[in-house]
Amino acid sequence: MRPPKGPGGTEPPGVRGGVRPAPRVAVLARRGRLLVAEPFFSPAPRFAVARAADYGPGDLVLVRAPSGRRERAQIARRIGRSDVARDVLEALLLDRGLSRGFDPAVEHEARISAQRSLESPERRDLRELPGFTIDPRTARDYDDAISARAEGEGWRVWVHIADVAAYVPPRSLADREAYRRATSVYVPGTVEPMLPAALSNGACSLVPGRDRAAVTIEMRIVSGAVTGASCYRSLIRSDARLTYEQVDRIFAGVERAQEPWAAPLAAARAAAAALGTARTERGALAVESTEPEFSFDPQGNVSGVVQVSQTESHRVIEQLMIAANEQVATLLERRRVPTLYRVHERPEPDAVLRLVEQLASLEVPTPPVPRRHMTPQQAAELAGEVSRAVSDWVARTGRGALAFNRLVLRSLKQAYYDQRNLGHAGLQSRAYCHFTSPIRRYPDVICHRALLSTLAGGEPAPERTSVAAAGPWCSAREREAMAIERDADDIARCFLLERRLSEAGERDAVFDGEVVGLIGAGAFVAFGEEMAFEGMLPVRRLRQDWWELNEQETVLLGIRGGAIRLGDRLRVRVERVDPRRGRVDLTLAEDEGL
Repeated sequence: MRPPKGPGGTEPPGVRGGVRPAPRVAVLARRGRLLVAEPFFSPAPRFAVARAADYGPGDLVLVRAPSGRRERAQIARRIGRSDVARDVLEALLLDRGLSRGFDPAVEHEARISAQRSLESPERRDLRELPGFTIDPRTARDYDDAISARAEGEGWRVWVHIADVAAYVPPRSLADREAYRRATSVYVPGTVEPMLPAALSNGACSLVPGRDRAAVTIEMRIVSGAVTGASCYRSLIRSDARLTYEQVDRIFAGVERAQEPWAAPLAAARAAAAALGTARTERGALAVESTEPEFSFDPQGNVSGVVQVSQTESHRVIEQLMIAANEQVATLLERRRVPTLYRVHERPEPDAVLRLVEQLASLEVPTPPVPRRHMTPQQAAELAGEVSRAVSDWVARTGRGALAFNRLVLRSLKQAYYDQRNLGHAGLQSRAYCHFTSPIRRYPDVICHRALLSTLAGGEPAPERTSVAAAGPWCSAREREAMAIERDADDIARCFLLERRLSEAGERDAVFDGEVVGLIGAGAFVAFGEEMAFEGMLPVRRLRQDWWELNEQETVLLGIRGGAIRLGDRLRVRVERVDPRRGRVDLTLAEDEGL
């Protein structure tokens, strides 16, 4: 897919004159006297390679296909070993067309931009205002910082966002490359950043104790509502870099908050709780999710995984970022400035009715359905009620967290970027945009430039036609990034599972699992500690000879009376692990009446 012209009005670098054929990721193998390159991630013809003394069987390489039958493939470079997780993940990024580096000219421009002076008469000096960041332990790019204080019956909250636009001018090389990438891609152990490290990890990152240029959204919050807001460029200095785990310990009373950020953290917690309560009362969706966080040993092998759930510390940042995004979107819509909105359209009534039917088939309590024809607004409200009912049921029973939340998500439309403000049904927000992560998302950069055009300083507004073209492009790139990240997680899980099975010396080990998905061919089962792994249990491996998926696609029914339902607990064994495809095949450990 060729990127359209971006908000700077120019094509990204590297697209003129057509797309050059990219080298392929392959693994080397010995076939008789020949060394051949076999495509690693998908079936394709293999090629004999030219003699290369520095390479051998098992090496992951980039190869250029021969142009003629009598020619041999040329090895462009070695990636690593096919049995090392970190090398396979690197190969995946290359296989999906990611650059894995920046053009030297882009890097040079970024280093020069990073040295720009922060002093400006348009910036408010907030360096004496106590503030902090909260991010994952492994984060290196800090987009946002928070300052807060109690004020009368409410709170005053400052959301400081890295002023990326100050370092990445429109039509610059860094801007064009950022638009081409559109988003950072995060996979276990590494990242393909949208911006060069001199900016993403350096000048733009709101690291503690350093003066940083920011765009601040100052909000007055009372009774869960923003009663007043102002936006301006600022100069800040964060006092602490906190992690989600650390903040949860503070909230639990296990660790003590330090000055000068203790009181601001307490105020931010209270303000976020009020915002969250009000949003829930308005009917916002309640969908719980977990994200795997992998660790690696020095050799590049996956050594562990933790399932990170959304906790109170995550919700504090989430609620304050949502509020800031809403304020920016509302202002830009009122001023009619071209920008990208984050759109989540109301679900189709038929999709929500099917969701209710699916949950009812699993005996999960659901709210009453309107008797008359449902409007899209009623469907959105019902979806919110159902999501909260599912959350309550999961909390009460301890079952179905993955399976039932997936059902809820499948009933909804996918969010996307658009120049039109069509609202955000999931958040029950009339106007919403992405503004708070400009280091890693290009739509946020567009919103920054749009907002800055309304402030003193004479920044030009983005062009309407280029913003319209950027919406589909950024949405497509986001979906591609999500697919890469999902596949990378599957690969990392497979490598870890192989390691665990090998270390335990128990290839026949039995795992407790839970059914999280069903298709006609079988059941997807999450298993292991914290349900960190997932595999496929094919019906052909079950004792009965015929299985059918029910109409709601929530139960596999056997002709002899057996049944496998979403949320069911099963005990399984690992039959086969295929790391390169991120696939695990399972068998039942016991008959279990099936």
